[in-house]
Amino acid sequence: MIALYVIIGVVVVLLIVLWFLYNGLVRLRNQVKNAWAQIDVQLKRRHDLIPNLVETVKGYMKFERETLEAVTKARNIALQASSAGAGERAKVEGELSSALSRLLAVVERYPDLKANQNFLALQEELTSTENKISFSRQFYNDSVLRYNNQTQMVPSNIVAGMFSFKAGEFFEVTLAAEKEAPKVSFTQ
Repeated sequence: MIALYVIIGVVVVLLIVLWFLYNGLVRLRNQVKNAWAQIDVQLKRRHDLIPNLVETVKGYMKFERETLEAVTKARNIALQASSAGAGERAKVEGELSSALSRLLAVVERYPDLKANQNFLALQEELTSTENKISFSRQFYNDSVLRYNNQTQMVPSNIVAGMFSFKAGEFFEVTLAAEKEAPKVSFTQ
């Protein structure tokens, strides 16, 4: 009889441990999804700001059509990739960041534009959004790290395997240009 109580007690303890591990994995997986959604919010904000920035700059930059077209094209590609995974999305957004950097570098040649209040406000909004995107990416990657650690460490890796919890994908910079420090030049 005592053996039966011990067996029941062990089974109950194992079920409680399984319950806590499973719920912990679900919580971490949902945190990763939430972090990804926060990146999406900031990217949408950036995508919405770009047409206004381009229109403001167009009036001043008659001869920089190629740069403006590159930014517009990169934005459209980024919008189309909104349902892609983290790796593909990071690549496309990196290309958009690169195009925006080129645009802002070209703006340096137009003192009237740099003094325009609309442009300055848009540039400030874009800078603020880029910072928010950076923080959102960092939070997302931290969430993925915690989730991946939990799905790979004993004993939760057993539960993760039983219930098909897959490893999360980090949001990584893939473009070499984005990894390099920007070059500033005041010569024309």
